[in-house]
Formats: sequence, structure tokens, C-alpha cells
Amino acid sequence: MPSIFPDLLAFKLLAPVLLRGVLGIIFIVHGYPKLFKDFAGTAGWFDSVGIKPAKFWVLVVGVVEFFGGIALIAGFATQLAALLIAVDMLGAIFLVKRKMGFVNGYEFDLTLLAMALSLMFLGAGFYAIDLPL
Repeated sequence: MPSIFPDLLAFKLLAPVLLRGVLGIIFIVHGYPKLFKDFAGTAGWFDSVGIKPAKFWVLVVGVVEFFGGIALIAGFATQLAALLIAVDMLGAIFLVKRKMGFVNGYEFDLTLLAMALSLMFLGAGFYAIDLPL
């Protein structure tokens, strides 16, 4: 495939590293409070938007986000972590954000979903516990 910057194609396995780092940080930051700071408050919010049983789903989502984020940064079980995060984002979009519309609604969640799916298809890339594809 032709490229405007053919020399950069030698670094194509760095792209997943960038995706892993950014996506991992975002999900650690969002998963940490669900598990360790405001579990009850988050469960109350889940309950208010109709996600029941709220405490169970806060635990599931918190574990996926926090530990999935750590796994992505480490490059450990990258494709599995990315798949679980993609499912998490599908839930956020269809259960909560879809009603808000695209702009100021689910656009960021859709971006995170695309990043997670990209990692699921690409694998971990360099600097990972997973072997690069």
C-alpha cells in the first residue's frame, strides 16, 4: 500500500503502544473510583439509570475498567482486555449515552470503543508482555 511517509511504516508496532497507553490511563482513572472511592454512589447512579442489580454491575464495570486499564498498559492479555472494554463501551453507549445523542453524548464513548476494537484486532505491539503479532 502506498504511503505518504513510507519510512514511518517501520514503526507500525508502536501504534498499538500509543493506543494501549492512552486507553489504559483513561480506564484506570474511570475504574478506580467505582471500586475504591465511591462504590455506593456509583451503585446508586447505576440504579437510577436502570442498570440492575446495581452493585453487581458496578463491581463488574469497575474491575473491567481498572484492571483492564492496567492490563492494557502492561500489554498483558491485550486482546481480551480490549474486548472487555469494548463491551463496557457498548453498554455505556446503548444503556445510557444513546439517549443523549452524538454530540455531548456518546461521541467520546464511541472513540474509546474504536480504540478498544483497534487493539483487539492489532494486538499489543511492542513493549508488551503479550508477544507482538
